[in-house]
Amino acid sequence: MQSSITPYDLLRPIVEHWSKNPHAILGMHKEADNLVVRTYQPQASEVWIKEGKSKQKLEKISEHGFFQISYENRDFFEYKLEVHENNEVLEKFDPYSFLPSIDSQELYYFNEGTETFLYEKLGAHSKVINDVEGVSFTVWAPEAVSVFVIGEFNNWHNYSHPMRMLGSTGAWEIFIPEVMAGTHYKFRIKTKYGTYVDKADPMAFYAELRPGTSSRVWNRADYEWGDEEWIQKRSKTNWHKSPISIYEMHLGSWKRKAHSDKDENAVLTYIEYADQLIPYLKDMGYTHVEFMPLTEFPFDGSWGYQVSGYYAPTSRFGNPNELKYLIDKLHQNDIGVIFDWVPAHFPKDAFSLAKFDGTAVYEHEDPRQGEHVHWGTLIFNYGRTEVKSFLISNAYYWIKEFHVDGLRVDAVSSMIHLNYGREETGDWVPNKYGGVENLEAVNFLRELNRKIHADIPGVIMIAEEATAWPCVSKPLEYHDKALGFDFKWNMGWMHDTLKYMKLDPLYRKHHHNQITFSMAYFYNESFVLPLSHDEVVHMKGSILNKMSGDYYQKIAQVKLLYSYQYAHPGKKLLFMGAEHAQQSEWAYKNSLDWFRLNYDEPKYVQKLLKDLNKTYKEESPFWAEDHEKHGFQWIDCHDGDNSVLSFIRKNGEEHIICIFNFTPVARHNYRIGCLSDGDYTEIFNSDSEFYGGSNIGNSETLTGRWISHNCFDYSLDVDVPPFGAVFLKSVSENI
Repeated sequence: MQSSITPYDLLRPIVEHWSKNPHAILGMHKEADNLVVRTYQPQASEVWIKEGKSKQKLEKISEHGFFQISYENRDFFEYKLEVHENNEVLEKFDPYSFLPSIDSQELYYFNEGTETFLYEKLGAHSKVINDVEGVSFTVWAPEAVSVFVIGEFNNWHNYSHPMRMLGSTGAWEIFIPEVMAGTHYKFRIKTKYGTYVDKADPMAFYAELRPGTSSRVWNRADYEWGDEEWIQKRSKTNWHKSPISIYEMHLGSWKRKAHSDKDENAVLTYIEYADQLIPYLKDMGYTHVEFMPLTEFPFDGSWGYQVSGYYAPTSRFGNPNELKYLIDKLHQNDIGVIFDWVPAHFPKDAFSLAKFDGTAVYEHEDPRQGEHVHWGTLIFNYGRTEVKSFLISNAYYWIKEFHVDGLRVDAVSSMIHLNYGREETGDWVPNKYGGVENLEAVNFLRELNRKIHADIPGVIMIAEEATAWPCVSKPLEYHDKALGFDFKWNMGWMHDTLKYMKLDPLYRKHHHNQITFSMAYFYNESFVLPLSHDEVVHMKGSILNKMSGDYYQKIAQVKLLYSYQYAHPGKKLLFMGAEHAQQSEWAYKNSLDWFRLNYDEPKYVQKLLKDLNKTYKEESPFWAEDHEKHGFQWIDCHDGDNSVLSFIRKNGEEHIICIFNFTPVARHNYRIGCLSDGDYTEIFNSDSEFYGGSNIGNSETLTGRWISHNCFDYSLDVDVPPFGAVFLKSVSENI
């Protein structure tokens, strides 16, 4: 055995933090005729090497914390290190004695931009290598000079675990033995400018609870699912021809353990939601729940739309397995799960994606392309292949790993328009053809939808898109601008309808086109009709307080509004609180006003919505031909003088007549055209005494008479209640 001092030049890349391959210096190596073991333990007072039961002391060869031992005529052997530091004696495997835990070739598709399972490669993964348990850390930081893993396992020492770069991939790797699940960690990055940044792992599966910002090791495979029946059924379901009634919710404010602005953690957990939310959704009859973003985010006031951890469920409500448990139980109770997903922008927080390695890695360098000035956030560089792989893999991650049934893609308008929110010409950069279309974002969305629909049948992709972009929800082959989503939020319907409902009924006859205009463009897309969180925040008031008149008139019109929404073609979405006519504007720090259900009128609204969901699901004309012209027929869209409209919903020979009166005046013996001289029975009346109404309606069977009206050969005389909706079902085959 011999020991010798290693020249400083050999250690210099590690000491000065510019080594891209510390494994070539540290660990066990053949150097000339000797076998050398060298370790970097900057916090140690002494280090010993253990081979079986014997051990030998390493010589400290540098004041920077390098220790070394050299052997003559020895072959490679297995060893551990005994490290004396901070009055403790720790026995460790040497991280630099392991070959790379991931091959650079495994990142080929990532660099190419076609990777869909990046989460299996980058990030922190529990592995067993050479019978040793540990964690493989891999991070993409292409412009970094050097990268270190810091965490609880090394007492957050900044430089004790330098990583190696994997070829030309831009990724850095190290396997650290004996790191356990739950361990906190970050990456410390030396930039090409000589500065240092500490970053959370972009691929972390778990994150520290805010205000902490570290990542946490998590074994993503450590959950056993029980929803096989649901997943099988989902894969065979044509959702365009199925009922979809979505309950949109913010998980932090549905219910809280305490009504306190000061107690930001007084929220239900994922497990508690499984116990309380699922029975409620089943009782109300919703087919799906849509969660506002549950990816990790630092600022509560962003409601989750400023994401810092794209692969980590927010730890506000529990750990990743507990979220899986909630989704699993929802599926076992026949309730689908839609996630709000935010690939449009990300926050500038220093610990997250922004300037990740000191350069614009995920965003554009040019702020005219890379920043949403009005939101104070950064825009993904959709033209960078690795960013494309990061985002597409993220969509796959939630669908594959968390069994999510659909993604509602937020802010698509901002993605596909280069001049979104930028009024001045010099504030944005045109595309290569001089246009406003973000061609890279369009290609990204098209590729995303193509892949998901090809690989995972039954998953729903929904766009929040508020412009006149053509064919958002058309198949890709339909048009070269088609985006390939399944559905698009009908923001126009929401805004026009609510604007109309705010009017005094006396003036509605002058604005009748607002309530009928949606059918002029409806079949251009496949729509979801939202009454969403966007309309009950930022001083817009609650849905109830958008209605005109006194309190009881407002309640009646809320019931009328929901009835109109459920009868109108399109899938349905209501934000939480709608079901009990929430009176106060939504506040993310507070629970919904559940106390309102102690009063009659809110209880009637809840019962009405429950029955609407039941009627909607049971009657196929309301959904089977939602997006086909032959599934809808106007009876009268021109009766603005009475502010009444009527139409028919169809599925083959089955049909339902829907009539709506937007005034406080009852319409007795109101004549409408119908399809036949058959019989009709009233199956729903928003003014029923069951919903606290005046009970004006049609208790007896109605029969079509051979009297032409509204361009129909037959007609009915119907009693239509004030501020009321009536649904009549055909009970005769004589059509």
